[in-house]
This record gives sequence, C-alpha cells and structure tokens, in this order.
Amino acid sequence: MKLNLTKPLVVFDLETTGLDLVKARIIQISYIKVYPNGNEERVNALVNPGEPIPPFISQLTGITDDDVKDKPTFKEIAASLAEKFTGCDFAGFNSNGYDIPLLAEEFLRAGIDFDFSKCRQIDASSIFRKMERRNLASAYKFYCGRKMEEDFEAHRADQDTEATYRVLMGELDKYAPGANPEEPEKVLENDMDFLHEFSKMNNNVDFAGRIVWAEVKNAAGETVLGTDGKPKMIETFNFGKYKGMPVVEVLQRDPGYYGWILGGDFTYNTKQVLTRIRLAKFQK
Repeated sequence: MKLNLTKPLVVFDLETTGLDLVKARIIQISYIKVYPNGNEERVNALVNPGEPIPPFISQLTGITDDDVKDKPTFKEIAASLAEKFTGCDFAGFNSNGYDIPLLAEEFLRAGIDFDFSKCRQIDASSIFRKMERRNLASAYKFYCGRKMEEDFEAHRADQDTEATYRVLMGELDKYAPGANPEEPEKVLENDMDFLHEFSKMNNNVDFAGRIVWAEVKNAAGETVLGTDGKPKMIETFNFGKYKGMPVVEVLQRDPGYYGWILGGDFTYNTKQVLTRIRLAKFQK
C-alpha cells in the first residue's frame, strides 16, 4: 500500500551505546526518506560516538570501535541531518519512547535546536500494541477459541482466574515441542523453571525496578562468566547518583545511603530487598 503523504516521512532507527538518554550516544543511524510522490531515499551511516562502545553493545550490534574510529561524530553530521529532516514527519518502532528523544538530545548536544513538536511522529510499536491487544480477553480468544463473555462474567477475580488457567494450558498445547513444524523455534517447555525464566520482562530485583541485575565486568570491561558459562550477575542500583553501581559497593562506600533509602519514599519491597542484600553481604 502506498503511503498517503502530504510531506516527506523519515522512517528511521538508531543503534546507540546504551539506553540512558543522558549518557547514550548514536553509533549508527539509518533512515528511509519517503516523498509524497513515492520516491525513496535510503541512508545508512555509522557514527563515531567519541567514546568506547561498551562490549555488550558491540556484541549485540556487531559495531566495534574500529568500525567507527574514522567515521564522523554526530556533531559533524548534525547540520546536514537537520537540513534533510526539516519539514518531515518521523516513523519508527518504539521511536516515540526512545529514538526521537535520543535524537533530540544529540541535536541539542550539537548546538542544533531541532523542534520535533512541529513533526508528526508515527510509532509502529504503539500501533501494534493498540491494534493487537494483549489483555486476558484477547489471549483467551486466541488460545481457547472462544470469547470470554461466552464463558465468564466480566471483571470477577474468580472468573479471570479460571480463564487465566485455561490460557496457560492453551499456550502449552499450542507451543508444545513438535506442534509447530513451520516455526520450530516457537516452543514452550512444560517446566516451571523454564516458564519462570521465559516470563521475565526485565532484570528487576525489586518490583519497582530500583535495583536490577547487571552483568559483572572485569577491569577491562569484559563480562565475567560463571562456572556454568553464563554471565555472572550482581544487584545494581538503577536510579539516583549511584545508578549503574553494584549495591554492595555503594553500601560499603556510603553506609548512610542505606538509611536514606529506608527513610525515603520508596516501596516497602525495595527497602526489604535492599535490607536482604545488606544482611547477606555483612553476614559473610
């Protein structure tokens, strides 16, 4: 289907050194500029971030320090990009949540005030979530083949519990080993350890995400592996002045930080998790 455009649309994606909008830097920008007449202009450029690319980012993207060492910095291409993007709308996948905010930050760091408020911003990820709903009713229809209102009363905990149980069993049936020969990668093991790991949506240690699991790094910035060959993980602060630092290291360096959190406006669960980490450390 041809896009109905009144002005050019820039469909773009970024690869960056991380997810922190303040600290992250662009290492690759790729875009397709689609014109109202149907013409398309494709650009793919590596960008020198001006700092080492974290090893896990290189592993994820395949982009290394050697790949970008002779490439221009974002500041060096910012003016030409701004000229290309002026008068355009933008589209991406989760672009409203990350790519556009980071691109705006990079423009500002380069001394260019690119006003995205004048651009229409189309996020394919947001459209997907709204068009293909991921609530219990849609799951019940997909996995059980019936509408929830045909079998249950709405907004009753006991009814929703029964529906959830049926959905879980339906998922295990649908993705049983050998059930999808055309998509063999879609397999769910009927094992609670597997389902627990598969269900994780983040690396939170506490429910609020104030403390997260992060890979242990050595002095060279390389991931340390355990005896099982998997990366060693350590509890790490995910907010404030110690963001990115291991909890035990912070508690040793700044013992008062523990008391500040306990007396602060944090969830009881966060305080409980922090206390457990502190006790485990100092009981060794």
